[in-house]
Amino acid sequence: MYKSLKDYVEFLESKGELIRIKEFVDPVLEIAEITDRVSKQPGGGKAILFENTGTDYPVLTNMMGSEKRMAASLGVESIDEIPQIINDLMKDLMQPRSSLLDKIKILPQLKEASEWFPKRHKGHAPCQEVILYKPDLSRLPILQCWPFDGGRFVTLPLVHTKDPKTGIRNVGMYRMQVFTDNTTGMHWHRHKTGARHFSECENDRFPVAVCLGGDPVYTYAATAPLPDGIDEYLFAGFLRNKAVSLVDCLTQDLQVPADCDFVLEGYIEKNAEPVIEGPFGDHTGFYSLPDMYPTFHVTCISHRKDAIYPATLVGIPPQEDKYIALATEKIFLSPIKFTMAPEVHDLYLPEEGVGHNIAVVSIKKSYPGQAIKVAHALWGAGQMMFNKMMIVTDADVDVRNREELLQCIQQNYLPKRDTHFSRGPMDVLDHAAQQCGYGGKIMIDATVKFDEEGGSVKNSSISDLKTLHFTSKVEELHGIINIILDNERLAENDYLAMWLLGNNFDPVRDSSYVDGKLVIDCRSKSKGYKGFTRDWPEYALSSDSTIESIDNKWETLGLGEFSESPSALFKRCFPDNYKDYKSYKKD
Repeated sequence: MYKSLKDYVEFLESKGELIRIKEFVDPVLEIAEITDRVSKQPGGGKAILFENTGTDYPVLTNMMGSEKRMAASLGVESIDEIPQIINDLMKDLMQPRSSLLDKIKILPQLKEASEWFPKRHKGHAPCQEVILYKPDLSRLPILQCWPFDGGRFVTLPLVHTKDPKTGIRNVGMYRMQVFTDNTTGMHWHRHKTGARHFSECENDRFPVAVCLGGDPVYTYAATAPLPDGIDEYLFAGFLRNKAVSLVDCLTQDLQVPADCDFVLEGYIEKNAEPVIEGPFGDHTGFYSLPDMYPTFHVTCISHRKDAIYPATLVGIPPQEDKYIALATEKIFLSPIKFTMAPEVHDLYLPEEGVGHNIAVVSIKKSYPGQAIKVAHALWGAGQMMFNKMMIVTDADVDVRNREELLQCIQQNYLPKRDTHFSRGPMDVLDHAAQQCGYGGKIMIDATVKFDEEGGSVKNSSISDLKTLHFTSKVEELHGIINIILDNERLAENDYLAMWLLGNNFDPVRDSSYVDGKLVIDCRSKSKGYKGFTRDWPEYALSSDSTIESIDNKWETLGLGEFSESPSALFKRCFPDNYKDYKSYKKD
């Protein structure tokens, strides 16, 4: 448990996990470029504290951007400790208890759980040490991360809303584009709980409170895929084994953690027309396109005297969100097993899949069709509904060992027999889907087949092929699964090729069979391609001028050995100006 973001910073520094930069670095583009270089270093680099931002407040980035820091943010030595605690707790709670003595034995667990519930703060709250009733967002070091972003964005906001009917609190994370000194956008998608609360509000003004900082466990809890109605601060209390202390807001009927660093209070007008928000270089690695979202009106800003402004950078992986996703993958495996798919043995979300595009699942298979059943169960589980490609194996396969996984596919997968398609909800940020928020899904069944499923006889015509083949030449199909990319340089870069596999295809529209092989078209799409009617976004890359600026000042920043810009490396994957490829002619 940490008393503030400053407390967490001091802990990281004591462990050699922090870099302090004292020279001025501009929150517009420069902080993001430095963070991108550091976060892509082996193991995620270090957290960075930018002490000179041209404002009164330092900026902390990459604070959870390694396995060590992710664990530290949750107060444990290893993330593996948390699922074990959950597993033991769920087993204890779900055991049948017939005798009075058995029921009494559960009381210690219930008492401990009662101490996780949020409580009311007593005394003056640290987050209200400084109060600005005339709010001015320009005083905060809010970042612009990429050159074509619509402006500056708050990227780690903890957005508090209440269900208008039940009063149940929700804390979500929805980016906020700064419009004026006292207004921002509120980028919540319609499937998000905050958006539902707003849609059910019957008053003229819908109250919202946005927190930044505090114990980093709050930030993680806001990203966690909790069921609707489960209080994020109850979950935070469980993770840190201590209740979150909440204080009343000053201008809105909401409560926020008393020890957070900043609080932005305000409202959204129920009957106001939505406004254009974006574009924004998003976690997919592409710009999410401009769209219509509500305006958040800030009525008050309060903060700690020693406040630190937290920010994250999202873009082409790997980034900090890789490690947040890794924690979620481990922590929520046990609840999935207990509540939805008990046959699930392991779940792996490769970082190239930017959260949920690609999933590899191993199962304890006992009957035919079970892999299909598990796929549909997981596609109905919270944020897993956004999954685009799922590979299912037997439990004896290490889903994190790529060679073992490819060998499993080679032995057990016949494309026409074992490829299953569906349609369903997609992330609004999925630019390849035929319709915004709705598209195709694919499941590759790499389990050993029962007789009813066709047995385990391998098709001799493809048995000698590579398992996975990346190419830009549609006539060169040398794999059981063939991924078609825009150019050969991308096909030669295994990491980027896997990332584009997750991003650039709609499984139903862009998959086909050729001579028994599966062919997936992951090239950029143009309007009119097989009925595709949407704009294709640009890659989120730094400008040449920003790259040059950071190159020139690198030695003075105390960042150690020079790291080349990831954006510069990516641009070299294209033979010409990288922008030209979005209008590339398709076959």
